[in-house]
Amino acid sequence: MRLAPRSLFSRLVLVQLSVLVVALLVSFAIHMHERGEALAQASGMQAAQRIADIIRLLEPLPPAERRRIVQVFSAPPLRISLDQRPLEAQGSEGAPLFEMMLRRFLGGERPAAVAVMREQAVIAPAARMGHAPWMGQGAAMHFGSQPGFSFVAQVRLGDGTLVSFDSRQPAETAAWPYRLLASLAVLLAAVIAVSFVAVRWATRPLKALADAADALGRNIDRPPMPENGPLELERAARAFNTMQQRLAGYIRERAQTLAAMSHDLKTPVNRLRLRAELLEDTELKRKISQDLEEMESMIQGTLEFMRGAQSSERVQPVDMKALLESLQADAQELGAQVAIEGATRGPYPGRPQALKRCLGNLIDNAVKYAGSATMLVDDAPDRLVIRIRDRGPGIPAPELERVFEPFYRLEGSRSRHTGGTGLGLSIARQIAQLHGGRLELRNVEAGGLEAALTLPRAPSS
Repeated sequence: MRLAPRSLFSRLVLVQLSVLVVALLVSFAIHMHERGEALAQASGMQAAQRIADIIRLLEPLPPAERRRIVQVFSAPPLRISLDQRPLEAQGSEGAPLFEMMLRRFLGGERPAAVAVMREQAVIAPAARMGHAPWMGQGAAMHFGSQPGFSFVAQVRLGDGTLVSFDSRQPAETAAWPYRLLASLAVLLAAVIAVSFVAVRWATRPLKALADAADALGRNIDRPPMPENGPLELERAARAFNTMQQRLAGYIRERAQTLAAMSHDLKTPVNRLRLRAELLEDTELKRKISQDLEEMESMIQGTLEFMRGAQSSERVQPVDMKALLESLQADAQELGAQVAIEGATRGPYPGRPQALKRCLGNLIDNAVKYAGSATMLVDDAPDRLVIRIRDRGPGIPAPELERVFEPFYRLEGSRSRHTGGTGLGLSIARQIAQLHGGRLELRNVEAGGLEAALTLPRAPSS
């Protein structure tokens, strides 16, 4: 199973988004860690300052007055109690820092014990016993009522009284930074949008190059690619245009060579035909004339095969219904039965003479081996399919592709009456490819052979 997308655009977007998401997650984790430390330090400084102020206030007061003051100041988020058990050695990493700040605000060498308690460290014993061993029941209930952390301190007054402080931090201090999350979400959305635009802009030249290569197979004389844009694209376009020029020159040179050869061959063929007419042996004259006709047919077929590769015919809307009906009429004039099933949706943009030659070769091939043919038309918005079906002997499966090779014929005879020149199917496939389509053969289960010509339609056609 393929997990990676197939297109280059999707792969680049996936890589960029993966790296971006990982970077944002790491940045968020670092921010949360630093934010927690900063909040703990700021909250601890405020708590230490308030505890020091209360200690200074309680120090000169008598015990009864102290308890009254403690009841007044003991309210969330600060709980105060007197004469509790000494604070056990439990806390967290923030305790030394909190103790240092508290001692600085208290001044001197006043005895003090501190801790930074998390919810898990206090809520369990409070839930089991009703209160912590070092604070009152009210403080334990307050501590367990909200998530977060608490700065705990115990300070001895001059007369030995132990004052316990539980400075509970507000719930919002430990809450998630929703504004930061919203900012990261906006940043992520903006980068995703920019990534899509940037990757599309970067991969568009590759699509243009692929389209140009596809169009080159249909028309070797297509307009050259524009040689502009980034340096790499400019070099690729220049190399593509150079390749196109060389291919076009090679095809023109080959066509000119064959045309010259065919022209030169006509002279000795005509000379031989004139000399054959002077022969008195009728049978010998017939055989020589037949060989000369076959030679001319091969020369003409070769020229048509070469013209199929570089057709200069202009593309124009073709009335496929009229074209099929004209081929049907031509076949019926020669005594063959050709039927048409289905209809076309509208004109097809193609080369009329080339399409007529292609379909004519397929119909001639069907009529030659089966005596009749049926043209099945399936016209859709994106493609036009014309199937030429006969009820002949068909073709062995291993030979279905080989028959498209130039001059290849199933029978061993070279007689033009049984096998022609072996170029009909080659020319038909070449014309199909010239229009960006394809030509395929398959044997029909009920008997016979079907040649399927598929021609793509442009979105606007």
